[in-house]
Amino acid sequence: MIVRVGHLYPEYLNIYADRGNIAVLERRAAARGHELSVEPLSVGAKPRLGSYDLLYVGGGQDREQAMITPDLSARGDAIREVVEDGVALLAVCGGYQLLGRGYRGRDGSRLEGVGLFPHETVAGDTRMIGDVLLESTLAEAAGRTIAGFENHAGRTRLDEGAAPLGRVVAGYGNDGTSGFEGCRVGRALGTYLHGPLLPRNPWLADLLLSWALAHATGGEPQELAPLADELELQAHAVAAARARSRGGRPA
Repeated sequence: MIVRVGHLYPEYLNIYADRGNIAVLERRAAARGHELSVEPLSVGAKPRLGSYDLLYVGGGQDREQAMITPDLSARGDAIREVVEDGVALLAVCGGYQLLGRGYRGRDGSRLEGVGLFPHETVAGDTRMIGDVLLESTLAEAAGRTIAGFENHAGRTRLDEGAAPLGRVVAGYGNDGTSGFEGCRVGRALGTYLHGPLLPRNPWLADLLLSWALAHATGGEPQELAPLADELELQAHAVAAARARSRGGRPA
């Protein structure tokens, strides 16, 4: 099976090793006999987004985010429609912010978002940096843990009733106060967790891959055959221990 991935703005949104998430999906797909076909989608590209099984948006600095925002926001209707139709999506940090309704900088300027995720982001006075550990709130993996690294000044506030990716065990999360991190809409996940995220959370990579395969086949998501994940689980344990050493979620 060929799984088509649309990687949005890789030349702009590519900090903190977020490209590694694609590499992990490629490897884990190949281990099950599938092929990931990754197409970079830059400013001005006019693809049919429904032809992809997974969309990926990485993180970037404020300058790069501002450069791609007009193009990204113009794709808003199409992105919301394909997610509703079952396309999987992963957005990290800057991509996560811009797939909400918008981002307001400290100078009062505003970047208009896509409106996929039900949240608003405003710039804070200090950065929230360090290892993070979450307890997953995903119905497919409730109670499992997600480890990563955050480095953001944005405070993302979810709408009441919005579904987060997880509850903060250690770290700051969306805003440093709510106790939640990330957001989920359908098969779309948004998060501040870098590192990159998927190498140390192989079950989450497989969940995204199962959603993408379901879209490719027109069927329902199926549990994937397990892989030998000893190194991945060791990486998760190390990251989780570093996060726990922070002494719990800051007030």
